[in-house]
Amino acid sequence: MPYDAILFDMDGTVLNTLDDLHDAVNTALRQFDLPERSADQVRAALGNGSRYLIEHSVPGGTPSALTEQVLAFYGPWYTAHSRIRTHPYPGITELMRRLRSAGLRLAIISNKPDSAVPALAEEHFPGLLELAVGEREGVRRKPAPDMIFQAVNGLGLPLRRCLYVGDSEVDIATARAAGIDCVSVTWGFRTSEQLREAGAEVLISTAEELGDWILRH
Repeated sequence: MPYDAILFDMDGTVLNTLDDLHDAVNTALRQFDLPERSADQVRAALGNGSRYLIEHSVPGGTPSALTEQVLAFYGPWYTAHSRIRTHPYPGITELMRRLRSAGLRLAIISNKPDSAVPALAEEHFPGLLELAVGEREGVRRKPAPDMIFQAVNGLGLPLRRCLYVGDSEVDIATARAAGIDCVSVTWGFRTSEQLREAGAEVLISTAEELGDWILRH
């Protein structure tokens, strides 16, 4: 088995966070009398961090100062309400236990604010992860490779011994930028067609299949 560690994206890969994100976006929009967004609209804007999400949720032509106000409200509100309807995807907890039993080390890297990532990771996957890295000052968000480099350095492993697992075109681009192997899952926020168009080389449809693929390779 060539891998010593698996680095997971969070939103859309191990946790279904859409409901809480959708609620947070619409709460922020309502706060400033802006029109709400559908769950599908929010889903399409996920993967590039909070700023991208809010910039693509406010109406076109919204003044930058108002966008900044919406973003400033959204961040703390989401952090305080990020654990209401969020839950692991089917089979993910069992997958992590299986991989740990096989001797693999596990970590999460996410464009979600670092204020929310460790708490979510510990609540849903207690004792299964060694690291949980979120977006913060000094660490560029994906698709920059910074978070992968930080996680790999924190684990003390070379890149070639690590695999990155994600659900979006951002994850594919991040892995490419870091020079790390990547597997794309199809149960998250992007379709198989979107992932193929983004250059996905390996598509996995269930957590059990993902475990089989990792342990086979």
